[in-house]
Amino acid sequence: MKKIKYIIIPCLMVFFTSCEDEFIDLDPPASITDQVYYTEADHFLTGSNQFYTDLMTWRYDQGIYADHGSDLVGYTEDSDMQIYSRGDTRAPESDGYYSAPYSTIRDINLLLQRAEAYEGEESIVPYVAASKFHRAYQYFNLVQRFGGVPLVTRPLDVGDEELNAPRSSRYQVVAQILADLDDAIAGLPTEQEIASEDKGKISKWAAMAFKADVLLHEATWMKYVGTSTDGDGTSTGAGSEGFNASNIDVYLQEVVTLTKTVMDQGGFELWDYNDELDNLSSNFLFNLEDGGSNPAGLDKATNKEFIFYNKYDFTFRQAGDLLSHVYEGRVKPSRKMMDLFLSSDGLPIDQSPLFQGYENTPDEFQNRDYRMRAYFTYHKTLGEIPQNGDVLLNGTNNFGYFNSKFMSWKWGTDEAYRATKTEAYDMPFIRLAEVYLMYAEALYELNGSLTDAQMDESINLVKARAGLPPLTNSFLATNNMDIETEIRRERTIELYAEGATRFNDLKRWGIAEEELGETIYGAVIEGTVYENNPDLYTPGGYGFGEGVTETGVGERRALIVQPSATRNFTRDNYLFPIPTSQTSLNENLNQNPGY
Repeated sequence: MKKIKYIIIPCLMVFFTSCEDEFIDLDPPASITDQVYYTEADHFLTGSNQFYTDLMTWRYDQGIYADHGSDLVGYTEDSDMQIYSRGDTRAPESDGYYSAPYSTIRDINLLLQRAEAYEGEESIVPYVAASKFHRAYQYFNLVQRFGGVPLVTRPLDVGDEELNAPRSSRYQVVAQILADLDDAIAGLPTEQEIASEDKGKISKWAAMAFKADVLLHEATWMKYVGTSTDGDGTSTGAGSEGFNASNIDVYLQEVVTLTKTVMDQGGFELWDYNDELDNLSSNFLFNLEDGGSNPAGLDKATNKEFIFYNKYDFTFRQAGDLLSHVYEGRVKPSRKMMDLFLSSDGLPIDQSPLFQGYENTPDEFQNRDYRMRAYFTYHKTLGEIPQNGDVLLNGTNNFGYFNSKFMSWKWGTDEAYRATKTEAYDMPFIRLAEVYLMYAEALYELNGSLTDAQMDESINLVKARAGLPPLTNSFLATNNMDIETEIRRERTIELYAEGATRFNDLKRWGIAEEELGETIYGAVIEGTVYENNPDLYTPGGYGFGEGVTETGVGERRALIVQPSATRNFTRDNYLFPIPTSQTSLNENLNQNPGY
């Protein structure tokens, strides 16, 4: 008998349909088989609901801890992701990021198979559509991590030949992902059609936004990486089968169409309460719970920015290990991240007369993009910016900065609003700001430029919330700036610490080995309050000492977090290794190059 893992499913989220006594008339559990389950519409509803629990952390984890280990983070440890970013990964015996998706995919395939035989009168179209979305989601995560993988679209049993099948190419898997998303888009309700108690479920707009994400990733991967990572097909695998360079522009054009549809028809809005929150919208959006989570008394009902997200609730589903134990410590920003933020005149800090330098701790926060203060200062009271000595450089993995994105505080105290691991703010996978940036990037990749009007309907909306002036082609030309750099700057800043975004962006742009190979620096020492000040700075606490790097005021000595000599990321590291337990079981399952 086949293993069924979802006969009885707990009510994990308040927005899912009540479980009540749905199974009260079912046969005893021991007698429930594939043949008697999935015969009623409610079975498909409950079965498809299960897959939401498997969304969880792919964007916030993959062993990547929200950009942890990337060039943007000034924190170091021997975690899997830090090892990966240094190019030191070895093929593991097992990998949950390989096995868990296939477990979910099997459950999805079973539901879809049973849906083909369903003869009930009540429609199951939205449940089938949601399941197609979830299958696409799981396969895209596998593609991003491993490249081509075995493509399975039906539930397998012991002895099925597909268990020993070679890997499909990434292009074959992506074709299936896109087909599933087309079916999902056709069958899912719009956001406006989803009942209030079901908010957080996948909508038509979420499927469109996710398809745009897949298309943009794969178009730029084909453009900048090409087939250089397709070595899994050297013998029995499919390798580059299905690669077609003409799809690049086709995919990019569809990104433009999909994102424009979501922008125009989705009813979403940027969450901008800067007037009420002292220009800190980009902090409070990411710890938004009830009215007590911010000084303006705003709750989740005010958030119309999240399109595809993971729903949490303080009573029914707290976030557990996902949040503050990672975000407070492990995503402290690097020197590179801090210097990426523009001055309030829209210019890079090395070009702007408004930049105040680094001498005192608060100086570099002055006249900058609002997000810099929102992400990297604690907001126990509005208007607070770190004062001299608040950041003590004592060598305890402290390189000058701390993170407050996804962190919350009880106003006027040193206490957290929620105890660690009980936080319950929603976690976005795709939000409207990213849709604007996908639209802008796709247009640039297609045409090499954007018109001023296209900037105004996309990237400039994101910049406006950050307190920055709009881009125009004249402004860019006058200041020797280019739109590609500014689009990539906006993605880097706006989506900071929102999952594996930085790693995936660097790889799909084909620049990961360059960016991840650089020395990572922390606080500037030369010419600051730290220099020759034992009360604020303990040089002996830092194993790599100081090094000279380019800053907003020219070359200066700064703390070294990790030297370039220890960072050896290569093109082979663009993909993770297939776990050896899988290659041992299936002799046709080729390993990725370099492992």
